[in-house]
Amino acid sequence: MNEELFERLEPMARVIAQQLAQKPEHFITHPSEMRLFHGLSEDELREFARRHGWRVVRRLGGRQIEFYNDAHERPARAPTGNVGPEEERAVRS
Repeated sequence: MNEELFERLEPMARVIAQQLAQKPEHFITHPSEMRLFHGLSEDELREFARRHGWRVVRRLGGRQIEFYNDAHERPARAPTGNVGPEEERAVRS
């Protein structure tokens, strides 16, 4: 995945992470949010989700993207799941 593209999506990643901390899923349906992901291939979208420990599904002919926490992608997280942003960046690196 292009690192510049990854950096551009980082603010949206924070929003998704905040929502997934409260609910088991987060849906992207708003046109302005969808535009951020429109140019991503399936592999790039999966890589974006994998880097954050999520699973992703495109629905409704590409008009909705769903993100879910994926336990398989977060093997190094603390047992409680309470890892701060700095620690989480270190885990992903």
